[in-house]
Order: sequence, then structure tokens, then C-alpha cells
Amino acid sequence: MAISAQQPFPITSPDTSLGAPPEDAQRVLPTFRSPPHNFEAEKALLGTLMANNNAHDRVSDFLRPDHFADPIHGRIYEAISKLLDAGQIADPVTLMNFFEQDDSLADVGGSDYLAELAGSMVSIINARDYAQIIYDLHLKRQLIDFGEQVVNRAFSPEVDDAAMQQIGSAEQQLYDLAMTGELEGGFQSFDTSIKEAIELAEIAHQRDGQLAGVGTGLRDIDRLLGGLHPSDLVILAGRPSMGKTALATNIAYNAAADYEVEIDANGNKRTINGAVVGFFSLEMSAEQLAARILSEQTEIASDKMRRGELTNDEFDKLATCAAGLRNLPIFIDDTPALTVNLLRSRARRLKSQHNLGLVIVDYLQLMQGNSRTDNRVLEIGEITRGLKTLAKELEVPVLALSQLSRAVEQREDKRPQLSDLRESGSIEQDSDVVSFVFREAYYLERGEPTQRQDESPDKYAERHDRWQTLSDEMKNRAELIIAKQRHGPTGKVDLYFDGMYTRFADLDTQHTDSF
Repeated sequence: MAISAQQPFPITSPDTSLGAPPEDAQRVLPTFRSPPHNFEAEKALLGTLMANNNAHDRVSDFLRPDHFADPIHGRIYEAISKLLDAGQIADPVTLMNFFEQDDSLADVGGSDYLAELAGSMVSIINARDYAQIIYDLHLKRQLIDFGEQVVNRAFSPEVDDAAMQQIGSAEQQLYDLAMTGELEGGFQSFDTSIKEAIELAEIAHQRDGQLAGVGTGLRDIDRLLGGLHPSDLVILAGRPSMGKTALATNIAYNAAADYEVEIDANGNKRTINGAVVGFFSLEMSAEQLAARILSEQTEIASDKMRRGELTNDEFDKLATCAAGLRNLPIFIDDTPALTVNLLRSRARRLKSQHNLGLVIVDYLQLMQGNSRTDNRVLEIGEITRGLKTLAKELEVPVLALSQLSRAVEQREDKRPQLSDLRESGSIEQDSDVVSFVFREAYYLERGEPTQRQDESPDKYAERHDRWQTLSDEMKNRAELIIAKQRHGPTGKVDLYFDGMYTRFADLDTQHTDSF
């Protein structure tokens, strides 16, 4: 009698006719459960493929030999695929040549078994349905294996394998398994691609400022980039004290403050402006980032807030502003040394719960790769690929801050170049946009000229005056250099920077005195 794969093996009850059974015999034996499978569906599909080779095209885009529960069925499917790839016919006769020396096929009947499979065929119309059944059961077996691995790893006594690392790894593996279960990938018609491109153009046309992506709140940057586009990895790099975090914080606030949604007739939400922001701060605490936003909005220096030197009026102003900012859709994760897997799993969670629209990472050199390696260049490459993958998975822009190498300091012109990106060329390769923050005033402030031994007082005074004039001119100026843009032009944007309030703004070149 055949035993169903969906039912446990029967357990025989102990014979009680000769008195009470021993205590051990009274215990309930554990039920045996075989992994999910459907051999009849596998036979039906293989029979269809042998009877009509055209059916192979309907299933070959997602079905692989290892998806079959019966290894012999998987080998037969592989042989069918190889014959068809070689332009030959795949039927019981041609397939037998593959298995003449194969004892495993002989054990199940050889050519007779192939003929039996051919007799199990179903309509070609149903071939994909049967393949999907096989594939779904394969995923369930993978889930069972995954669960066992998670349990065994949790029991592991390894000290350096922390619980949070295991959770992050498990979430990533589970997500990867879910992605392999997506059967709707592959090619799409150019007509569909054209429609999607027109939809993006229409969104940009209807928005104020003609932005297709998330606006930064800075007019000249948005004009050059068209906003921060979904699926793009945008690098914002600079030397320390150039204002990377300040600019990222400004962009986060502007995007969150502009966030608007509309609800369609079916009750679905659609973002029409701004974005929900996920800010991963690996350097600063969440409180420090919030203090920067408060300082920018209230024009109260953040160092006065830290030292407690606020007047009563300033404190009241701070409290009033804080109350108005409480509902900003900004979520800050200040966990240090995040791995790529953990960051991606938390971003996916935020996407599902709060419709995440922009990810900011400060900064990528403080992240860790998933695999342990002493090669930092390879690790940074893994991190940038992971961030680019995240941008495509969630269809949101990812703005990642990056440090630059000290090579900048050795040049007379301190403006950064692509070659200054620290530790890995993969940062430039994987990114869609590479931008640099540069403030010449920073170097001028530290480069006040001193009188040379052979220099007259008049010559020194003249040189010092030139330095002072240039320092005054550059005092509140900053540059954002777009060194790479995959979908648009490169160039430079002049910005206004107020270091006291860590604030960037558009530079009014016509009325600079107003600042």
C-alpha cells in the first residue's frame, strides 16, 4: 500500500490483550513526517516535456533539476534540457542513451520507466502549473532546512556569534529565499518599459520643481540631479569637517518635511512629495542628530545646547520647535558597526511598516561586511554592492556618506577627485552618483600666512590682505562637486553654509549680504 506524502506513517498500538503493556510501550511514539513532495506531479511534467518538447520553454526560466524531490526525476529533467539545448529531440529513445550506464535508472526500470513517464503526460497548457507545484514544494523543503539551521546555530556555543548577528543573517537568508520564489521576473516588453518611463516623466512634470526623485530641498542640487532617484546609490564624500553629515541631515529634514501622500480609489497610498527617511547613523547618536536639526530650525547653536547656556527665551523657542518636529517621518538607527545584512533587513522592515522612501547611511566605512575578511578593500566592495542591491530591492534612493583618503591634503588644490575615494574603487563602480563636499574656507582658516624671514613688512601685509580678502569671500561658501552621474551631467553647485547652525542653503549670488 502506498503511503501518502502528506500523512504520517501509521503507528501500531500496543497489544493489550495479554495485560497492561510495559510503561515504555505506553509512551506515544513520535510521528514521522516526510518532507513535502509530489512525485505524481513530477512524473506528469516529465511526461509532458518528452511528449511535447515545446513545453520546456514554459518552465525552463525558473525550474531547475535540484527542485525535484526525486533525484532521478531531477537528472531526467537535466538530460531533457541538455538535449533540447543541443537542438536534439528529447524522448524516451534519445534519453535512454544518457542512462545506458546509469545504474540508478536501471533500479527503477530503465527504458520502461521512461516510457511510463511518457504515459503520465498532461496538457502542455498545464505544464507551468505542474512546474510551479514542484517549485513551491522545493521552497517548502528549503524552509524546513533553513529552520533546522537557525535552531542548530542558536544552540551553538560560539561566543563571537551573537544573537543579533544570527537574527540578521537569518532575516537575510529568509529574504533571499523569498526572492528566489518570485516567478514573475525575466524580460518585459519595450512597450511596458516605455510606459514606465513616461510615468516617471509625468510625475516630474506635475511636481513643483519638476523632480522625478526625492527632493533635497536645495534648488541648485535638485536642478542638476533632478532629485534623488529610486534605485540609485548616491555617494556623498568628503574629508572630515567638510560638512557631510550636516548636508545629509539637511536633506533628511527637507525630504521628511515635504512628505505628502495621496490615497487612490482603492485605498492605496502613493507618495506625491518628499519621503519617509531611514537614517542609519554609525558615527553620531540619535540625540546628536536630532540636536542638529533643532539647531538648524531654531538658529540656536548646538554647542550652547550641549553646554546648557540657553536663555529662557531660547529654551522656550527650542521646546516650541521640538513639539512641531515630533511627527516628522524620520527614523534613526544609531547602532554602531552594522553589517550589510542587518541594515538591509531593518530597511526592508521600515519599508513595509512606514513606506520608507529614502535611506541615508553615515558613513559606509564604519559598516561591516557579512563575511569576515582581513581585506578591507573586498569588504568595502561587498558593502557598496549590498547598498546598491538594497536601493534596487526597495526602489528607494540610498544616500551613503564616505570618507576620502588623505591624498587630498597633499595637493595644492584640495578639491576632491574620484581617485580620492577611500579603500575601494567599487564605490565609484557601484554608485550612480558620486558627489563631494568641499569648503575652501576650512583650509584658508588654517592657512593664515606668517611673515617669512626674507620678507619685508609691506610684502607680508600685502600677502596677508589677499588671504584675508579671500577668506572673507569664502567664509560661508561651500561646493558640491558632482563628479559622476550615470544618468545626467556632472558639474558643480555653489552652496551657502552656516557652520554655527550646521545648515546648508541655496547661495544667493545676487544678494550675498543678506546672509
